[in-house]
Amino acid sequence: MTTLKEDALRYHSEGRKGKIEVIASKPCFTSRELSLAYTPGVAAPCLEISECDEKVYEYTAKGNLVAVVSNGTAVLGLGDIGPHAGKPVMEGKGVLFKRFADIDVFDIELDTKDPKEIIRAVQLLEPTFGGINLEDIKAPECFEVEEELKKTMNIPVFHDDQHGTAIISCAALLNALEIANKNISDVKIVVSGAGASAVACSNLYILAGAKRENIFMFDSKGLLSTSRSDLNKYKMAFAQDAHFDSLGDGMKGADVLVGLSRADLVSADMIKGMAENPIVFAMANPDPEIRYEIAVEARKDIIMATGRSDYPNQVNNVLGFPFIFRGALDVKAKAINDEMKMAAVKALSELAKEKVPETVISAYGGKKFNFGREYIIPKPFDPRVLWKVAPAVAKAAMDTGVARKPITNWKSYEDELKERLGFSKELIRNIIHRAAENPVTVVYPEGEEENIIRAASIVQQEHIANPVLIGNEEKIKTLSKQLKIDSSNFKIVDPFNNSKYDDFPERFFELRKRKGARLADAKKLMLNNNYFASMMVQSGNADALISGLTTNYPDTIRPALQCVGKKENVNVVSGLYIVIIKSRVFFLADTTVNINPNAEELAEIAICTANTVSRFELEPKIAMLSFSNFGSADYPESKKVREAVKIIKRLRPELIVDGEMQADTAVVPEIIENEYPFSDLKGGANVLIFPDLSSGNIAYKLLQRLTDATVIGPILMGLKKPVHVLQMGATVDDIINMTAIAVVEANYQK
Repeated sequence: MTTLKEDALRYHSEGRKGKIEVIASKPCFTSRELSLAYTPGVAAPCLEISECDEKVYEYTAKGNLVAVVSNGTAVLGLGDIGPHAGKPVMEGKGVLFKRFADIDVFDIELDTKDPKEIIRAVQLLEPTFGGINLEDIKAPECFEVEEELKKTMNIPVFHDDQHGTAIISCAALLNALEIANKNISDVKIVVSGAGASAVACSNLYILAGAKRENIFMFDSKGLLSTSRSDLNKYKMAFAQDAHFDSLGDGMKGADVLVGLSRADLVSADMIKGMAENPIVFAMANPDPEIRYEIAVEARKDIIMATGRSDYPNQVNNVLGFPFIFRGALDVKAKAINDEMKMAAVKALSELAKEKVPETVISAYGGKKFNFGREYIIPKPFDPRVLWKVAPAVAKAAMDTGVARKPITNWKSYEDELKERLGFSKELIRNIIHRAAENPVTVVYPEGEEENIIRAASIVQQEHIANPVLIGNEEKIKTLSKQLKIDSSNFKIVDPFNNSKYDDFPERFFELRKRKGARLADAKKLMLNNNYFASMMVQSGNADALISGLTTNYPDTIRPALQCVGKKENVNVVSGLYIVIIKSRVFFLADTTVNINPNAEELAEIAICTANTVSRFELEPKIAMLSFSNFGSADYPESKKVREAVKIIKRLRPELIVDGEMQADTAVVPEIIENEYPFSDLKGGANVLIFPDLSSGNIAYKLLQRLTDATVIGPILMGLKKPVHVLQMGATVDDIINMTAIAVVEANYQK
């Protein structure tokens, strides 16, 4: 087993070094495109911007570009490690911006500890960026830097180390106080730590209603008191005319402890001395001021949060900064002010009280979350945070006059945010979690292949499925040993040497005896791994089958059709590919089976696809594709598609479906909106039904080879039990994804 350190170093160093790259967002392949991207065409937007400075947001990437700026003096829990050593963290911050809010980032590491030099460097960057995220700059310099930049710059400046933790913890605090039935204006708050985060948290708590005189802040030398002469102006703002011998002394009778210091500073006895229903936010990373287990053992009435993901109530900055910047950028805000921060606080606080959707529950292993002591703040992977927090921040920016571009249609904005996030891109992760909730037996006929063995080991370890490998037991065990994989993690079945399945030839003969099969043929076929595995599924010895890594498509699907068979009332088996490209997910069918389906068959393929998409917890929006738009070309091929639409609407009137239509009409919402406003298909389709096998197969292969799309499939639809075909040469991840899909489908059928 490799260590986390080894995995992390490999993750950062393999292939393209680091974690980020710059990709052109416009094509530049022809001489004409080159002339548009650069000279002479680029002169046109340059002149437009020179006449009106605000048009820089219209013609450049500035409006979606944030600088993550650091000098590496306060990196995570690593301290002052310098700008070079801090760069991996800044790149990571860029990944989070992109992953959670579709914001582009340049990380900028400055080789200086002089706050005035940092200030001047960032000021000079204003024409490039739509916002500035200050990161890992030590206190008190970080206060000076942010204050001056906010005064002098006309774009949002946000020091996440201060305000990110403040916003998330304030939302958690408001909810914890509600559960404890306490008023924020009355509670005694003790803060362990007096750095940037501690000061920012305390200031935001005051903005939320806490009394400054009720906040007692401790640094490494003790309480910040008016009798001390070593306090800077930021600490002095929280100096109290009081005396406590220690942090433990200060915690006596306290309602709230906010830990922003270091590990193991707080003992069980100190927790026991707090008031009824104590609220403890032990947020030191990676190890909290007091371990969760010790704290909850000391006080059964405690409400506790940490910075860790393995305990309830994780205070994680990723709940804040991507969405705050998203809202600020979308209204071209000049700043991020206190009202915008409080809007984020309230949005997070309210979201924790809403019913948690199944997609989030699935993402966290099926555990149910309800507002209460162990759920006072939304989960970091809750996608709803984007379309709850960003609009709240944007509205606050508009209300306080710092927005340059108001939003008028909030429903449309929410839909846009969902598309930015690529909400449907969560599809695969959610499917894997759903599979892990109830793993079933999956058989792999190509059990002697390296990638199958690797995938089966992971599938078993992560409880996605119970794998069965078909093949020569000695070969599989030898290869597993070479791969340093424990072959006891999966079951191995050899068709040539397994008496348990001696009845398979007779069972197959009974299935096929009136379709030309002979018993002698059946005995030979049962030595073929695909036939043998298909009979395991048919007989109930396995729940699903994954094959095709090394065999041709017909050699996989034929045994499945003959052994497993079609579902009742299904006339055609069809193939579906999932194509994930940029922030959108499409379901393409039929791409693998039916050469030239008629109208009735097309309708059935579309309905089967819609049913499959619904099981992925997405709403199917079906476009029936052709070379014409709504009768613009009256040929038999287009008439067939038109007739299929009528059949679907008659059989399943609740489905969103339209056609016939061209492919660009289906996927570019503006074409429908501007050219065909009568269409039922608004906002673009996610299900594309092709009129014949040629067009479907060509389309998915072009997408796979000419774009950066992720292509998963084919998923066979219409069989009694899940049988899915891998593409030849599929990766380990491809096999795992297909396995998860098969497990979810098997559970649905059960």
